[in-house]
Amino acid sequence: MDYMELALDQARKALKKNEVPIGAIITNKKGRVIARAYNMREKSQNALHHAEVLAINAACKKLKSWRLDDCTMYVTMQPCVMCAGAILNARIKKVVMGAVSDRTNDLNIFTENNLNHKTEIEISALHPECSTIVKEFFKHMRTV
Repeated sequence: MDYMELALDQARKALKKNEVPIGAIITNKKGRVIARAYNMREKSQNALHHAEVLAINAACKKLKSWRLDDCTMYVTMQPCVMCAGAILNARIKKVVMGAVSDRTNDLNIFTENNLNHKTEIEISALHPECSTIVKEFFKHMRTV
């Protein structure tokens, strides 16, 4: 099963709702999907409703624990600083990213050496598709 494709499905749901098309999936140590989410800031009018944060919230509820240390997150876009902080605080073991932003590389806290938790990072083979959906969204938004 390609979990990044499932995350892209979530991003497409966001796109249909005029949200920034970012999707996230969290799997447990057995590879079972325990949470899925997409950006919902516009609908909820809540700045915290990024796909990653919503997925973490759902996974914590499912596992009845704030510690997601045996979990992997698949997210279609490199997490922002807020989401990266939430991922680290939830102790997520690994993050597989789709698109990687040139703008946030300077703020990549996953590479910070002074933190008490390390999250493994991997770039998905589907990063071109993940990048395209976001670029097309913003291109369309600039013409509207």
